[in-house]
Amino acid sequence: MAISTLLKSPSAFVPVFMSLLALTVVLVSVMLFGVAHEADEGASAHLWQLLMAGQLPVVAFFALWWLPRAPRPAFTVLALQVLALLVAASPVYFLHL
Repeated sequence: MAISTLLKSPSAFVPVFMSLLALTVVLVSVMLFGVAHEADEGASAHLWQLLMAGQLPVVAFFALWWLPRAPRPAFTVLALQVLALLVAASPVYFLHL
């Protein structure tokens, strides 16, 4: 099975999309409001948390479903999903948000 075929599966591309959406939420929030440390988290922080936590069950489903069927392409897509998750988390880590 080719990686491009596997990426057409919703359980493969939805976590990547959610990570990119979470990254966009953080970047737009920083552009509009700056890096402000407030006592109460804003709506963008809650949305980011929901997007990041919401993709974990989808990634787990993908791993359980596709790793036994197509190990090599599934591992590559899983690595892409983890990379997207790390990229989405990096602004929060480096900007101490």
